[in-house]
Amino acid sequence: MSIVKNLTVSKFGGTSVADFEAMLRCANIIKNDPSNKVVVVSASSGVTNFLVRLSQSQVPLPEQANIIDKIKAIQLNITQHLSAEIELNQKVNQLLAELAQHAKEQSLNHSLRTADAILSYGEQFSSIIFADVLQSINVNGKAFDVRQVMKTNSLFGKAVVELDALHSKAQALLTPELDNCVIVTQGFIGQNQAGQTTTLGRGGSDYSAALLAEALQANNLAIWTDVEGIFTTDPRITEQARAIKEISFGEAAEMATFGAKILHPATLIPAMRKNIPVFVGSSKAPEQGGTRIQKEVESSPTYRSIALRREQTLVTVKSPEMLHASGFLAKVFAILAEHELSVDLITTSEISVALTFDNPAGSTQAVITKSVVEDLEQLCEVKVENGLSLVAIIGNNIHTTSGIGNVIFDAVEGVNIRMICQGASAHNLCFLVPEKQANKVVEKLHHSLFSVA
Repeated sequence: MSIVKNLTVSKFGGTSVADFEAMLRCANIIKNDPSNKVVVVSASSGVTNFLVRLSQSQVPLPEQANIIDKIKAIQLNITQHLSAEIELNQKVNQLLAELAQHAKEQSLNHSLRTADAILSYGEQFSSIIFADVLQSINVNGKAFDVRQVMKTNSLFGKAVVELDALHSKAQALLTPELDNCVIVTQGFIGQNQAGQTTTLGRGGSDYSAALLAEALQANNLAIWTDVEGIFTTDPRITEQARAIKEISFGEAAEMATFGAKILHPATLIPAMRKNIPVFVGSSKAPEQGGTRIQKEVESSPTYRSIALRREQTLVTVKSPEMLHASGFLAKVFAILAEHELSVDLITTSEISVALTFDNPAGSTQAVITKSVVEDLEQLCEVKVENGLSLVAIIGNNIHTTSGIGNVIFDAVEGVNIRMICQGASAHNLCFLVPEKQANKVVEKLHHSLFSVA
């Protein structure tokens, strides 16, 4: 297996490639660091939301045309600044024509397969345009279709990558190119054995970049976004939030899992497998530095951050048969497995079990469908609650920290807590609160845990 020395894989999110000025800033980041040889891009900001709408069923043709015109305007607003505008516009228009055909098919016969095809176009637009932005500043950028290497199963919407195929194909098709050019490719998308486009789930561009970094044995993975690294909580919730200079893989994994939008939950898994340091910084202000995520860190404070994950569903299953009986939970999880559902948190009592499920932003359907409930009701009583948010306190040795309960109950005074989960991890303590009160709870908790005397 060949290895490229001093290789960084860089990923740029939607706001980082939103317009020409944003793309130019990113291109200069690549130019200023010769180790940047692979670039993974998301769709330009706003495009994915348009594509999500097109992927839904029975969208009227006039609305389809209007959406496609808006997507076209976003992309051509970038290409007009480039000398290769005519050639680029031809490529954009060809992709738009394909997109329009998929949208018509979807309105007549909705399928997850067609939805994935539609959702893939944002990254395709960004990659071909960003390659030319690099060319405009004398960097040899080359667009590459990631579907040639990112092979997956056929679980449309949340496809699973075939790692062995990715590694062998990346070494064969990408490594030989890296001495001569900067590869620009797409995040979020892959291809099954039938040659059909799949997606890894919304937010999967970070994961794509991490998988490519692992496959190419990169020295670093850089995630460029619109904020200066990882903060103690979402700066939009409280002005007291502050940037974190370094954080361990374990802490960052908890943050990503429990709602920190800066990272996709699966991103760190490939990096941890190969011990690849991850940098998170702002493409708008690269000189400000960012957060470095790595195996070993200098300090491990009790409280590192507070994460918030919205759109949570709480399912409570209840049956007297649970009392002093074995096998009930196995039956519940067997039903969930049949529907390919992943449980986040679980608490139990003598005759009931409470389970939480994540509804990612932009999902086209609820996680807990009518069929899931009907199958569970064959076994037990079922109660489904929506409109909840998950608050997670992230840190170190929280499970042995005294006084944390007092801090939480002070912050949630007057708030109806639906679930508390502690003890499964030394890195977190989490609980569910009503969505409308979540920001207030996080702000009060942050003041209690992070305010400087």
